[in-house]
Amino acid sequence: MPLIDVKQSMLLVIDAQQDFYPAGRVDVDRAVLGEMLRRAAWVTAVAARLGVLVVVTEEDAAVNGATADVIREVLPKGAPVLAKWIFGAAGNPDILAAIEATGASTAVLVGLETDVCVAHSALGLKESGKRVVAVHDALFSPGAAHANGLGRMERAGVEMVSAKELAYDWLRTVTGVREFFRANPDLADPPGFSL
Repeated sequence: MPLIDVKQSMLLVIDAQQDFYPAGRVDVDRAVLGEMLRRAAWVTAVAARLGVLVVVTEEDAAVNGATADVIREVLPKGAPVLAKWIFGAAGNPDILAAIEATGASTAVLVGLETDVCVAHSALGLKESGKRVVAVHDALFSPGAAHANGLGRMERAGVEMVSAKELAYDWLRTVTGVREFFRANPDLADPPGFSL
């Protein structure tokens, strides 16, 4: 597959909500989840500053809360935040319309949960003709469900990249990386990895 072209990309932030895992609902490694949300926020901030259009979904916000603060703080102005009632984003007409309105041929995915909403979204968007890229270290499901979701998507032909790989694909050159992170010093120390 060719490198991921920033000019052909849009970012879909799927259900990265602050109350998705309330205490007692499921055994979740809060440290791993927190790092994943910070990494998804970093990807979102990089996308926003590169002019990549962002669409956000929220599943049952009355129960699961709004998108996590760490992500909301870096969303570009005007990024649509849309209610999602069908697990796969492409099954929700208003979400699919927002994705299509970006004009992007590549959908880059971050969020929750790897094995359900992210996987369903990836498969549906692939079926609709999009190139689909899942940022595997900016996705989360508890326990074995994360690996199950990654495996299912990979078997279906969804591309897997890390947050670092995505940034370097989008920036392409040594000079591009240096200039971008010099101009955006708050992003030069990403969560959980180094540039």
